[in-house]
Amino acid sequence: MNFRRLGRTGLNVSEIGLGSEAFVNRAEGESLALIQAAIGAGINYFDLYNPEPYVRDVLGKAMEGRREKFILQAHLCSAWLDGQYKRTRNMDEVKAAFADLLTRLRTDHIEVGMIHYVDQQSDFSRLDIDYIDLLLLHQQVGDYMGAWKDMEKAVAQGKVRAIGLSNFESERLEEVCEAAAIKPAVLQVECHPYFQQEELKKRLAPYGTVIESWYPIGHGDPGLINEPVFTELAQKYGKTNVQVILRWHIQAGNIIFPKSTNPQHIRDNSDIFDFALTDDEMARIKAIDNGKGFYTATLEEQERNFSGWAPAD
Repeated sequence: MNFRRLGRTGLNVSEIGLGSEAFVNRAEGESLALIQAAIGAGINYFDLYNPEPYVRDVLGKAMEGRREKFILQAHLCSAWLDGQYKRTRNMDEVKAAFADLLTRLRTDHIEVGMIHYVDQQSDFSRLDIDYIDLLLLHQQVGDYMGAWKDMEKAVAQGKVRAIGLSNFESERLEEVCEAAAIKPAVLQVECHPYFQQEELKKRLAPYGTVIESWYPIGHGDPGLINEPVFTELAQKYGKTNVQVILRWHIQAGNIIFPKSTNPQHIRDNSDIFDFALTDDEMARIKAIDNGKGFYTATLEEQERNFSGWAPAD
């Protein structure tokens, strides 16, 4: 497994992570097998987006005695309420959700926290936690500039080690970056061979920001996975088409979270460090970029979808 430093943060994460969506509707034993397969493959970066409590229990047990080896990425927008995950309505619910998360994971801190929705009353001190290593602002709507200033204050107060963005692709990216005293360590966006984000990477270069890819295999799109170039290269290197795509990501400088619900597939996803694509092969893959993503909501649609929510307090 290769590891990557997130921007200027000093955090070293595996270039391949595992998201908790893989655990949805899985028995506890199946979830444990997935986590153990990931750890065995060298993965140290886990995304905890809406995991049921038992999943957090299992992950906590798996990390016991070796917590310092892992980077946990939590989302502070939701809580386990009435037997299901619901959007947190106020900072007290966020605080309760975070406390439950820490207890179940058997840890006293989370490396990566995401704030999905922001208003002018964001107050991170009320979370009552020691620190977060990396905090991400997840949507480019609401008072995002005020939220970024609050996040910078949290760094100055020692509550957060580093801050980053997610889903900022409009001109609001530069608005934040140019005004920021602390530049974003990472930017989470959709990125795959059909949507390689080359122009976005050029925009990020002055800030030293690393791309973290969601939909790394194009939401499992058969057309992408079965592109002739991937079939040919898979035969050449004795790999699967998906492994070739993931290898392309690594050489393109992306951090990836491929979804998998099969322990062998998790191991296979990590078995991509014993070969390298040539410059010519990378150029051939670059040629299939059509500049189109699978998530197509416009900025106006995002404003409508996300701006209507406000915390109760």
